Amino acid sequence: MKISICVAVYNGEKYLHKQIDSILTQITVKDQIVVINDTSTDNSMRILESFNDPRINVYQNSRNLGVIASFEKAISIADGEIIFLSDQDDIWILNKVSKILEIFNSRPSVTLVLSDAQIIDDKDSIMADSYFNLRGKFNDSLFMNIIKNKYHGCTMAFRREILDFALPFPHNIPMHDMWLGLVNSIYGKVFYIDESLIQHRRHNSNTGRGFNNAANLFLIIKWRFILIKNLILLILKNPPKRMQHPK
Repeated sequence: MKISICVAVYNGEKYLHKQIDSILTQITVKDQIVVINDTSTDNSMRILESFNDPRINVYQNSRNLGVIASFEKAISIADGEIIFLSDQDDIWILNKVSKILEIFNSRPSVTLVLSDAQIIDDKDSIMADSYFNLRGKFNDSLFMNIIKNKYHGCTMAFRREILDFALPFPHNIPMHDMWLGLVNSIYGKVFYIDESLIQHRRHNSNTGRGFNNAANLFLIIKWRFILIKNLILLILKNPPKRMQHPK
């Protein structure tokens, strides 16, 4: 089955080559990497072009759209049966793609797969062996993931069928991966691989999800309200019925 890897890039020159290289070694000639360059001002484009690989399809934003809209654009363009999400600065462990595809091939009812991840620093040193040991173990409960999201985009892949429900992204959702995971909780089935299949990089330039003050606490509550409202609207429009997949 054809796979698409969606990447949003903004000034990613420091780690981008290593990330793309770790993906290319795992995919076939029929697969694709869809890159949205969100008006980078560094050497990101030059790095992408240096691969000279037809599997890498780069699209330029005419203005800065931000990470959520850039991923939405990449996902909309992707035409693979299985869609992976990728950050611009991580490293995929060698068997990531094969392990995830094995689940999709052996379990037709599964519509979204995610794994654990190691945490590395800006010099590739391992800071933690398990993201979920830090975040709390993965739980597929819709309610619990609204409260504390466990759908970590860079560890996720999903069947394109869930896009029938997930796209277009509602306005003002907190993150694209959270929305995709919650929508899948309603219409699909998730499988968690309790093994680190990527090295997720933490450094000063990351898009952070930390919240440390009352203003940010208010923002968290606001985002949950937005999520719940949009999930209710989605359910009213599309009453849940599990997706059917070929045997």
